[in-house]
Amino acid sequence: MIRKDYPDEGELIVGSIVKVQNYGAFVSLDEYPDREGFIHIAEVATGWVKRIRNHIKEKQKVVCKVMHVDRSKNHVDLSLKRVNEHQRREKIQEWKNAKKAERLIEMVSNKIGISIEQCYRDFGNDLIKKYGSLYAAFEEAVYDVENVRSDGFSGDWLADFEEIAKDNISIQFVEITGHLEVNSWLPDGIIHIRDAFLNAEQSEFEDVDIQIKYIGAPQYMINVKAPDYKIAEDELKKAVEKISRYIKKYDGTCEFHRKVEE
Repeated sequence: MIRKDYPDEGELIVGSIVKVQNYGAFVSLDEYPDREGFIHIAEVATGWVKRIRNHIKEKQKVVCKVMHVDRSKNHVDLSLKRVNEHQRREKIQEWKNAKKAERLIEMVSNKIGISIEQCYRDFGNDLIKKYGSLYAAFEEAVYDVENVRSDGFSGDWLADFEEIAKDNISIQFVEITGHLEVNSWLPDGIIHIRDAFLNAEQSEFEDVDIQIKYIGAPQYMINVKAPDYKIAEDELKKAVEKISRYIKKYDGTCEFHRKVEE
């Protein structure tokens, strides 16, 4: 696998606190072997930090933002306070996925009888270029390995790749819910509302499920199930826009009220 020597400025990295001083903390960069960064006390938390150990401790896993990289001095400046909770959770999950993908590619290597390095040369690096990460490629194989073939990948390795992916990755779906108030003042308005909903329930993604349920006229519930929140949010927005555009053509209105269910 092709790895960078240093992180880029602005990148979020996962690290482990190795030493805490009164003026800051030294961090080993988990994704960049043999590299270390430094968090100045001013970048540990917002506001005045009276005692740095109230905020960070040795061996603690952290997500930091890379502020500056000086390759000539092998120095990486980091910030802890410039990473919000949402970014922290996303980065930790991305890091966990990358670690899992490394274990899975090792299993593929053992199964097909070639080295891990050869796996990356033969197909791993190309999968990363196509899907953004090796874990995303394993996920795609779980969804439908025919999509991987359609993207130009072939070979005896693909069957073992698919088997290991399906045995070790469970696709987690999220659901978000909203409430609709939809009216049409035409005599056959209920038919137009029905057609608007049928249109809105169609998605370009096979792994997205959109359902609209009757609560009590003019109240309806819309539920979107998708692989992640971003896709779910986008599909919910599109569905509501479809309903609104459609029903306006038939003397109707559409109001949306958001409600998220974990």
